Amino acid sequence: MTASSLRRTPIVRCPTCSGDSRFEPANPWRPFCSERCKSIDLGAWAMERYRVAGPGDTSESGPTDDTSQDAGPH
Repeated sequence: MTASSLRRTPIVRCPTCSGDSRFEPANPWRPFCSERCKSIDLGAWAMERYRVAGPGDTSESGPTDDTSQDAGPH
């Protein structure tokens, strides 16, 4: 291996725009390609467009509303 191949900067896809992004310390927005894409992603989290499943939540669609479950006759 040559020194240049060891220093090759990985190129990753930006999570927001799918463009190329350099994954290196010189890119302050990594893994995003720009400050704009990083801000868009932060805004999506703030607007709750992304969700992290809580303990015991195994459904893909997220938590269910308790009122939608059929309780059956009492």
